[in-house]
Amino acid sequence: MRKLWAKIVGLGVIAVLLLPELAAAAGPKAAPLVIVADTRKFTGWEAWWTNLYNESHFYFTLITVVTIPIVGLIFGVLADLIMGAIGLDLKSRELAEH
Repeated sequence: MRKLWAKIVGLGVIAVLLLPELAAAAGPKAAPLVIVADTRKFTGWEAWWTNLYNESHFYFTLITVVTIPIVGLIFGVLADLIMGAIGLDLKSRELAEH
């Protein structure tokens, strides 16, 4: 059993050491990959958003992480208002089985 674990660990170490070689398989002349968003057809806030993505992935991520909960809160409040207007009351819990 000990020999089996030694082989498994040895193969794992070899795999980890050879992974950078797999990444460099394209050779030294390979161009770095650049990820950009096409902003030609956007205007207003969409153009600002895509330009922010192109300029700084950090700020794009930060604003996205802050924006998603705020939008979720707004949609939740709107859904609650709409359901209240059509007669669905989810604030009081009364079980229908009793």
